[in-house]
Amino acid sequence: MLRTASNRNTSTAPTALVAGATGIAGAALVDLLADRGWNVLALSRKAKPEARPGVTPVAADLTSPESLTEALGTARPTHVFFTSWSRQETEAENIRVNAAMVRNLLTVLRDAPLEHVALMTGLKHYMGPFEAYGEGQMPDTPFSEEEPRLPVDNFYYAQEDELMAAAERQGFAWSVHRAHTVIGFAVGNAMNMGQTLAVQATLCRELGMPFVFPGSETQWNSVTDMTDAGLLAEHMLWASTDEHTANEAFNVVNGDVFRWRSLWPRLAAWFGVEPEGFATEPRPLEKQMAGMEDAWRKLAERRGLAEADLGRLASWWHTDADLGRKMEVLTDMSKSRVAGFTGYRRTEDAFLALFERLRAERLIP
Repeated sequence: MLRTASNRNTSTAPTALVAGATGIAGAALVDLLADRGWNVLALSRKAKPEARPGVTPVAADLTSPESLTEALGTARPTHVFFTSWSRQETEAENIRVNAAMVRNLLTVLRDAPLEHVALMTGLKHYMGPFEAYGEGQMPDTPFSEEEPRLPVDNFYYAQEDELMAAAERQGFAWSVHRAHTVIGFAVGNAMNMGQTLAVQATLCRELGMPFVFPGSETQWNSVTDMTDAGLLAEHMLWASTDEHTANEAFNVVNGDVFRWRSLWPRLAAWFGVEPEGFATEPRPLEKQMAGMEDAWRKLAERRGLAEADLGRLASWWHTDADLGRKMEVLTDMSKSRVAGFTGYRRTEDAFLALFERLRAERLIP
């Protein structure tokens, strides 16, 4: 059963349901919406207590219609922000599970006064799923929203199809937000490059190792971009409340471009470690950092860190996948700019702000 999170006057404020509220994008959305005076239903599999005014934590399993019905039977959100996903062993399973999560939630909310549903996806829309990542004929960069779907199965496509079908049935507007790799704060997240690099650098400093770039020569030298979680939240809120952005898909990146060969030494300098760039072949983190669990646990105990489980902080596989790509990855933001979105972040600043927060939260020393 839903419970009121505060005694403030909420009768005139819009109500947002954020699915995946403890993830990188979801947590940033909860913060932004609460700061803007919205009522927020913060949905996650295991809702954590939340003291913020206007935020109601809701525990439910998106894969279970029964769980969602029990948790949200009386909910009346006007807006939904869907940022959740569940990694499966195959793309067929990704499609089955992740499409069902969208379908289940929107079905349970079929009688709610929904005005807009925003779905977060990503650049695998243009590059294909992990099983066929960057294989075959890729569209030219910068990626634009007008590119047709690739001729491969992709759970992002299945999620979009579920969203559009529900919008047709239930009469709400929708938007899709295709982010590049997201920089943000979230413990236990499976796709978290910023936090992963912070843990890598911390271990390198602790053990006297160089801070080795794990990726490909192409990624080391090419121009690329990324997405700050706070900017993504602003983008999703903008598209959900602007009457001119209904029923559209948008790319969303910071607005700057950079090369890893320039940024890597500056990230290393923040941690006081020696940077080492691409040499002759990729050096994946799953190999570099193999067996580091005990070293991290000892470091956490000695320095009084808040999380001793390395697996809840670092996602070596995901960072390897992103930095190991053998093609240029660059995103066109023209559609959003023309439509009126002016948000911008400097990617280096986004990384350093995250590192400062990780230190403040005692997740790195």
